[in-house]
Amino acid sequence: MAQQRTEQLYDRHADALFGFLLNLTQHEADTRDLLQSLFVKLAQNPDMLAGARDERAYLLQVAHRMFIDLVRRRQAGDRLLEKVAAESAIQDAPALFVIDSNLCAEERQRLEAALSALPDDQRAAVQLRIWEQRTFEEIASITGVSKATAVSRYRYALDKLRSRLAREFDHSHLPIPKL
Repeated sequence: MAQQRTEQLYDRHADALFGFLLNLTQHEADTRDLLQSLFVKLAQNPDMLAGARDERAYLLQVAHRMFIDLVRRRQAGDRLLEKVAAESAIQDAPALFVIDSNLCAEERQRLEAALSALPDDQRAAVQLRIWEQRTFEEIASITGVSKATAVSRYRYALDKLRSRLAREFDHSHLPIPKL
């Protein structure tokens, strides 16, 4: 019964969690390791989601904490977090970025590069707000910061994206949302 529940959770949330983690780690192997660890935790502790009002928000929060733990372990001496994303990993990731289909391949690559250049915390805020359609309260809860900090991270990210992309795209179809 617990295995079936874990499989159902995997089917419902794995793509979104993979995209979120890949966006943070920018390394497919780390993303797969974190995702596997998360679902192993769920399998070992079937009551982990008991009381969670929003399964996905809770799983995103757990995934974010696992990412932070990974970064802290590496900063403590194992090795620094690899920051280079393989092109194939970005293109093959089904849920990494859902980008406006009106953009050509070159524009899409530029947008992905601009997103990848953001600091981890800002990139997480953008992904949770735009692609996960989370409120700032939910983003704050998932990332373990105040609502004001979540809003600030999102605004800073949008400012950086606008600035970088304004030089590269015609303003008429900049895919950057208004706050």
